[in-house]
Amino acid sequence: MADHQKEIEEFGNNDDFWLFGYGSLIWKPPPHYDQRVPGYIEGYVRRFWQASEDHRGTPEAPGRVVTLIDKAHWDTLTDHHESTERVWGAAYHIPAHHAAEVREYLDIREINGYSIQFTPFHPAASTSASILRHTTCSVTFDTHSAIRCLVYIGLPSNPQFLGPQDPDALARKILESTGPSGENREYLYNLEKALLGLSRESEDAHVSDLARRCREIEGREGGGGGGGEIGEKLQKVGSTEEVE
Repeated sequence: MADHQKEIEEFGNNDDFWLFGYGSLIWKPPPHYDQRVPGYIEGYVRRFWQASEDHRGTPEAPGRVVTLIDKAHWDTLTDHHESTERVWGAAYHIPAHHAAEVREYLDIREINGYSIQFTPFHPAASTSASILRHTTCSVTFDTHSAIRCLVYIGLPSNPQFLGPQDPDALARKILESTGPSGENREYLYNLEKALLGLSRESEDAHVSDLARRCREIEGREGGGGGGGEIGEKLQKVGSTEEVE
């Protein structure tokens, strides 16, 4: 435990601070990043199994947001959706002189049940050239090599982790939930759209199926609307600081 904490505290001192986002961080990036790289990690499954009491719900009526489940643990569970080999998202490089500030920002943003882990991140080869042309950052990466990334995960031991849920019941919970950061459905629709924009391979069947179920319920019963809105340009600081 002490070694892990030391590792966290020293991470980024050598200009090696890379952060992996698999939820709202994809469309609401952290401050001070100088590179954003689409890609994926392996060995995890993304699920809407984390309760949100502070952003997309309230303590009295928690919403639902995504977390990552270790694939080995997921294999022991009963799930309505199949797993995928990869979890797509975006990695952000944070310059060393901003590392401490961004870590403090993330610790506040991700405080509701999330803990820090490290994982290899694989850049999407098809997007690397475009990214390098539009940045003045001196940090480069090899698309054939993994980048060690910090990631916030709601582990099964945390009190906000809910485990497997019936997809229809989960969709209804998302539709009825709202919190300080807005409607829960907006989070779902924005995540679906953001994932589809990363790569030809980046669709997440769990996310897309939940979005489809929500739209079908909205179509039958009315209310709500839209597929979420993502700005034409990524903002380096989101208007509302919310959970992963």
